[in-house]
Amino acid sequence: MSKKLLTIDDSKAVRMIIKKAFKDFDIEIPEATNGVEGLAAASRESPDIILLDITMPVMDGIEMLTKLKADASLKHIPVIMLTAEAGKETVLKIAKIGIRDYIVKPFSEDTLVEKVGRVIDLRPISEQQEKRKKLTDPLNILLVEDKPAIEEQFKGGLTHDNWTINCVTSTGEAIDAAQETQQDIIIISLSLPRDQGIELFRILRSNPRNKYTPIFALIVKTDTHEQSRAQETGFTNIITKPIDFHEVETKIANAANLDTSEKYFQTESDYLKIMLPSNPTTHSINEVNGFLIDKISNAVDSGLKKVIFDVHELEVLNMNVIKLLLDAMKNCHELTLKYSIIGNAKIEQECKAFEESKSWKIYNTVEEALAEA
Repeated sequence: MSKKLLTIDDSKAVRMIIKKAFKDFDIEIPEATNGVEGLAAASRESPDIILLDITMPVMDGIEMLTKLKADASLKHIPVIMLTAEAGKETVLKIAKIGIRDYIVKPFSEDTLVEKVGRVIDLRPISEQQEKRKKLTDPLNILLVEDKPAIEEQFKGGLTHDNWTINCVTSTGEAIDAAQETQQDIIIISLSLPRDQGIELFRILRSNPRNKYTPIFALIVKTDTHEQSRAQETGFTNIITKPIDFHEVETKIANAANLDTSEKYFQTESDYLKIMLPSNPTTHSINEVNGFLIDKISNAVDSGLKKVIFDVHELEVLNMNVIKLLLDAMKNCHELTLKYSIIGNAKIEQECKAFEESKSWKIYNTVEEALAEA
């Protein structure tokens, strides 16, 4: 459920700044222009937090705060005061009535987000979206690494056109980059000097903007002590050197909740194509299985009449692949979908080595498979 921040300020410009500051977060921001409207809005909206200006017409912030704290149904709502005066007398006066914090005008958006984030749980909008990002969608990846060779490996190993890899070499640069652009994934090398990697993780996590951002630790594979430290610190996952980029892609997809189905499923005008990689791993087989029923059901709902299993790329046919194909064909049969397999002579010979697959016919092309349907 979205959080709710009630902003009470007679300045339209200030209210606009507040809305802009929280545009990346899943939060509703009702408004009021004075204390009278503010009390009514607090009662009506039941906000999680109130940003309250001191100097306003009709009823100022101090009077409204006094009335708010005297109302049993509203006094529990945390209040952050906005004030143009940072004098000790003003601060003591509002502190005695009861506030969670105060912000001196003019203020930055980052200060506002930081202060509010200490009081309520701010979640980025992206975490609330029902539609998952696809593997081919834009992704911002921040790599914190002081070794140029590792940067080059990442840029060569993660080859998705829409994935932007920004590499920085210091904690200061990393903090600035994470503040300027909402990062989807952050990867921190724990080989940075003076334990900077662990310290950077803690700094990033303390900022509401990065509270839910997946942060990976990059560690040498044999350094089990450092891997244990990363787990204890709370890193989302660990990437080990030397780097297996197939594994890295999988970890990124899982952490960012990406829809990876496009690697295996392709919808054409009148058929669904299911593609298997050259060397299916246990993970890839499980991925296909995870999407299989929904994809075949959606094909039926969309009016498609046939499923094509494309095993051209397969280098090795094993029992896991055979079982996957048999399960998929069973689902097609139950939904009265026609199906065919396209491959090559080698795959056909290997299929016939399995008793349950002797009756399978392997076509060379999609066109042949469709022509005989």
